[in-house]
Amino acid sequence: MSSNRLKGKRIKQTRATRRTLDDLHVLFTTFTHVKEAEGRAPGTLRQYRENFHYFIEYLNEKDIAHNLAALDTDIIRNYVLYMRNEKVKFEGHRFKKEKHMTIGLSESTINTRLKTLRAFSRYLYEERILDENPLLKVKNLNEPLEEIETLSLVEVKQLLNAPDKRKFSDFRDFVLMNVLLDGMLRISEALTLTINDIDFENNVIHVRGRNAKSRKYRIVPIQKQTSKLVIELITENKIDFDSEYIFLTNYGEPIDKDHFNKRLKSFARRAGIKKNVHPHLFRHTSATAALESGMDLRHLQLILGHSDLRMVMRYTHLSKQSLVDQQNQHSIIKQVVAPLNRDRKTNRNHF
Repeated sequence: MSSNRLKGKRIKQTRATRRTLDDLHVLFTTFTHVKEAEGRAPGTLRQYRENFHYFIEYLNEKDIAHNLAALDTDIIRNYVLYMRNEKVKFEGHRFKKEKHMTIGLSESTINTRLKTLRAFSRYLYEERILDENPLLKVKNLNEPLEEIETLSLVEVKQLLNAPDKRKFSDFRDFVLMNVLLDGMLRISEALTLTINDIDFENNVIHVRGRNAKSRKYRIVPIQKQTSKLVIELITENKIDFDSEYIFLTNYGEPIDKDHFNKRLKSFARRAGIKKNVHPHLFRHTSATAALESGMDLRHLQLILGHSDLRMVMRYTHLSKQSLVDQQNQHSIIKQVVAPLNRDRKTNRNHF
């Protein structure tokens, strides 16, 4: 009789793989869902996932199980040592040459990857999944304050002259470079701009909170000629595409930052510029030029969208020549030496 009840039914012979409650992948997925619900920016969530992936790669290489036991202070410290002394920079990157693949990540990169683990561990502790936060005992690395590289005015002109403006993609990139330079925007902020984000009558860009790194809305004035370039690009777009986004690919989709970065480096080579040209370099260059031409720090802070004025002080780099000029102009020695610069004795008495 029992055989009749089983007739026609599928018989389970193998166990399905079941992830336990302390599986890092399950816990991390829940963590990202919570952070998304809290309003974290898409870019922040993407960075969380990338940095978690790097940590999992390390666990695989060291044959460490993907469970809560991996979030151990000693394991994390060994992970830091691995990133400093073993990890190959740009390993597996499609567009990087072998000469760039050196051993050891930068202090800022290591701290960025630790930042994700800190947020994850803090969440697990607050949810009482962990009894203590293992990252509290792991300190950030000291980051050397390197001189920020900028483009000279000549190099900016060379770069703007590199695109062939008769081609749609080159003209689009030319307009994007103008917007980045004039508005000092982050590349993520520029690429998410829609037609409704720009007030063409008053020449103002509205950076929406959802697209800003700080998650705070701000307005950014631009020059009239930049507005005209954007209008011209929008007109071009509407001939073939029905999209509210401004910077589109040849297929009508929003362009992504990696694609633009690759094209930007191509323009730099075409212009004969040897520096490492990337989208954020425009922000450095424009902020530095604004300070050197007399813009006050408070207004620059509002345009850049930094909540802390100290970030502007660190962010912008005054050229060596500007420092020399300022010192020459304001040195106390210049004020006192001239009155004291009387004729000196040509012969001195020696005792």
